[in-house]
Amino acid sequence: MTNLFPSPAWPTVPVLGEAAAYPVHRIFCVGRNYAAHAAEMGVEVDREAPFYFTKSALMTEQTGATVPYPPGTENFHYEMELVIAIGAPVFKADLETAKVAIYGYGCGLDMTRRDLQLAARAKQRPWDLGKDVEQSAVFAPITKAADFAAIGPQRIHLEVNGEVRQDAKLEDLIWKVEEIVSHLSHYYHLAPGDLIMTGTPAGVGAVVAGDVITGGIDGLAPVALTIGAAE
Repeated sequence: MTNLFPSPAWPTVPVLGEAAAYPVHRIFCVGRNYAAHAAEMGVEVDREAPFYFTKSALMTEQTGATVPYPPGTENFHYEMELVIAIGAPVFKADLETAKVAIYGYGCGLDMTRRDLQLAARAKQRPWDLGKDVEQSAVFAPITKAADFAAIGPQRIHLEVNGEVRQDAKLEDLIWKVEEIVSHLSHYYHLAPGDLIMTGTPAGVGAVVAGDVITGGIDGLAPVALTIGAAE
């Protein structure tokens, strides 16, 4: 059966050392996974279990892009994050099985309409307008897990126009990568094509048209984004 209208292909993210790309099917995001960021947002960390929100796979954007300042906001924020790429089907996994299911890691930006997110939070409504923003999930190339050191001492950082705004260590993650994958796998059949953004450290802030965002994690390909004029 043919479609009523043209349907886009799955967006992809390059993989270092591979000619083939990683197709993005789903994007899960962990909220408040650094204690200092939770504090700057005026909330406490939930240490009983991680919590999540999602972005559509069609919100995927490649590193180095220029994206327009989005409509409906006056407070557009950056969030630098470690990204997990799932490489094998996993469901109701223990920690070891969850760790083995990780294909690789990458740098990502979770761009956020903060004013809309906070307004929704105040009314106990979903965060979709604040988080599921067009071109707001920005990914650098993926590094295979076998080519990345044990997660812990690596620096995670972000700059705006060359000025450092976020600066932390991956060991500051409240929920570790295998804990996230294991927990999430008890609610979803995770599979290749699933990306998990693991949360952002303290130092989030607003950007405006003309700003250049750069970010990195030791041992991973860096990410960059330029904010263009509003459409």
